[in-house]
Amino acid sequence: MTVPHWLFGDQLGPHFLAPGGDGPDRDAPVVMVEARSVFRRRRFHRAKAHLVLSAMRHRAADLGDRVTYVRAETYREGLHEAVGDGPLTVRHPTSHAALRFVRSLDGVTVLPARGFLVPHDDFRGWADGQSGRRLLQEDFYRWVRRGHDLLRDGGAPAGGRWNHDHDNREPPPKGARTLGAPAPYRPREDGIDEEVRHDLDRWEREDGIRFVGRDGPRRFPASRREALSALRRFVEHRLAGFGPHEDAMLAADPVMSHSLLSSSLNLGLLDPAECVERAEDAWRAGRAPVHSVEGFVRQIAGWREYVWQLYWYFGEDYRRRNALGHRAPLPEWFLELDADAVTARCLATVLAQVRDTGWTHHIPRLMLLGSHALQRGWDPRAVTDWFHRCFVDGYDWVMVPNVVGMSQYADGGRMTTKPYTSGGAYVHRMSDLCGGCAYRPAERVGERACPFTAGYWAFLHRHRERLAGNPRMARAVGGLDRLADLDELLRAEKERGDGPP
Repeated sequence: MTVPHWLFGDQLGPHFLAPGGDGPDRDAPVVMVEARSVFRRRRFHRAKAHLVLSAMRHRAADLGDRVTYVRAETYREGLHEAVGDGPLTVRHPTSHAALRFVRSLDGVTVLPARGFLVPHDDFRGWADGQSGRRLLQEDFYRWVRRGHDLLRDGGAPAGGRWNHDHDNREPPPKGARTLGAPAPYRPREDGIDEEVRHDLDRWEREDGIRFVGRDGPRRFPASRREALSALRRFVEHRLAGFGPHEDAMLAADPVMSHSLLSSSLNLGLLDPAECVERAEDAWRAGRAPVHSVEGFVRQIAGWREYVWQLYWYFGEDYRRRNALGHRAPLPEWFLELDADAVTARCLATVLAQVRDTGWTHHIPRLMLLGSHALQRGWDPRAVTDWFHRCFVDGYDWVMVPNVVGMSQYADGGRMTTKPYTSGGAYVHRMSDLCGGCAYRPAERVGERACPFTAGYWAFLHRHRERLAGNPRMARAVGGLDRLADLDELLRAEKERGDGPP
């Protein structure tokens, strides 16, 4: 008898059903479960809930009679309705909690993970072979490039360098409101989206399920066809201009030249191999410069892959790391995405982007939202949960390493070599967000003191003893001794508290 195969809602591409030595049977019936308890337990962004449900229902429509699609309160109830006590296969899930659950079920066989370039065992072999050295992303990235023969020219890295970051950190063009890049792919909603929106309205009205943020027209792909169109649009029209300004920010151009493919990758609609291969093909054909292609390949074959592997390698206790002892709760204005309550133009702009779309690119996440949370001493587990719930591409495996390790430095440096935070000077250099703001990036005290500048120095003072021994932070910490107004700054920061800046 052919054993049914269970598809999670982030395993929606054809590669998850591809038969083979570690795949389900070629004609295996498919089971999908839409569990309301997921949305009842946590308050997700409405646009994220819409995207996930739309993507699941679009996949079910594509599978037709092959799928049994169950809408239930819990996964356990849905599986019982679909297959009773019969056997199932399932791909390795993407969270510790989901893996524990599937392993607790009788008759369920867990197949190896798909949707990533490196198998778990291969990564563990690489990591264990580092002889206790720090697991640097740059070393891992080069190892992946060599192993997959990615973006190489006669055995050497394309363009003569593994890393083209030097060419990809330009501030936005002076005086420009936008980069002028071709528009990204935008999907068109259909009857499935109308049904999803009706159901979400009903859940809020009748079932007490609550969301945060706004659910406007769907902005991200919900089907394989849409995801491929988005990938094609990026590679053919936007990739060439991606690299130089990938770390820049413009108030009127939140998308800039970014790919907007993260949600499609994390839903499983795209496979990372096809994304990096198409980008490399564009370079080889002379349609995109090597520094832009390398920047995109680094995001997928480097950072995304690295984060996925560290999530499993570091283990479940990693999420509880809190090396800096930050315990402050997230304030209501932040939890509610209340951008209108915020005076600081940079933070208000980015918080509004999250409220309206469930997305910003990586620099606003790290150097504005994450940096503010770090400076204020917010509980890293609560910050991780917020990013998970409020971003359309946010999943447990994505956000635990990115927030605990990268953004909040809660692991004390196990993942990164220094805390990622800055004063207003960085924001001013890399964006147009300081123009028209009530605050001034160069001012530390007084009515116009920039909350990021003051917050940066207060953070360094609070953790001076720990950070003074970090070679990458020692010079910055030493700067505290040159601040004649440090006492005034610290008093003002204490009075500011966690109100909106």
